[in-house]
Amino acid sequence: MSNVTERGVLDPAGGLPPYLRQGSECDTFIAYGRKRSAVIIHMKRGMKKMKKMKKTGVALAAVLFLLPVLSGCGSKSADLTVFAAASMTETLTQIAENYKSIAPEVTINFNFDSSGTLKTQIEEGANCDLFISAAPKQMNALDVSKDVDGGNEKGLDFILTDTRIDLLENKVTLAVPEGNPKNLQSFGDLAAGLTDGTVLLAMGNEDVPVGQYTQKIFDYYGLNEEELAAKGVITYGSNVKEVTTQVSEAAVDAGVIYATDAFSAGLSVADIATPDMCGQVIYPAAVMKNTKYEEAARAFLDYLKTPEASAVFESVGFTPLQ
Repeated sequence: MSNVTERGVLDPAGGLPPYLRQGSECDTFIAYGRKRSAVIIHMKRGMKKMKKMKKTGVALAAVLFLLPVLSGCGSKSADLTVFAAASMTETLTQIAENYKSIAPEVTINFNFDSSGTLKTQIEEGANCDLFISAAPKQMNALDVSKDVDGGNEKGLDFILTDTRIDLLENKVTLAVPEGNPKNLQSFGDLAAGLTDGTVLLAMGNEDVPVGQYTQKIFDYYGLNEEELAAKGVITYGSNVKEVTTQVSEAAVDAGVIYATDAFSAGLSVADIATPDMCGQVIYPAAVMKNTKYEEAARAFLDYLKTPEASAVFESVGFTPLQ
């Protein structure tokens, strides 16, 4: 006959009752065998230990299962493609190197060229996450918020308009090769030399921002570009770096380039164009609408406005506008 007490069970059969074998909690179980010898088995501590071990095992399994997932949290890899004006080659390359310590999971690839060429590539479907132009004209042509009068003749819609900012200002300069062989001291001297045919000038093509600024300087001095080209006193470059190279190699007597490019190439500057000669040289930037990495592109654009990035821009002559 079995008798269940307040904290125990009497079992004359000497075996474990079914409910204990199935894992029921019991502080003390007293079993009487055939020889009526009593064995006291303390169950509760053992049962709790088993339950604790079971819970620990489940928790450990859960952690091991989640480790691959948790290891990826907090970092989203991105492979950004940045289209930027050729005049930004040195500064952006340095800034991207610095950015690795901020966002090591982000890879930045640059396509440096004239802003006109970059705009055309974007328009034709090239992969681009962030565009930085050397003039508003090329950005305006991709900005749906601009109408025909604002420069968007085709009604193109390529940028996230809320990300567009004026990032930097540059200066247009008259750079001369080592020794300044024609002794040019100003844009006025350049205009006189082009008029009498004694100076050979390098300038950017008409679709290149630095070339467009040069055309404005021609207008300011009443010079006719076609007539000058016919006289053979002008050579062209497809971007500002090509113009800079012509000056550096003394293949020309002077070149109209940006202050930043003159600094990077170690060239002497004879004169700096004033805003009334060619306007302000503004570099707009914007994230592209078709980017696959919008968050990373926005983050990098934000970084370009930080004091750390601004210091790099300022070191070659840019003026940060943010």
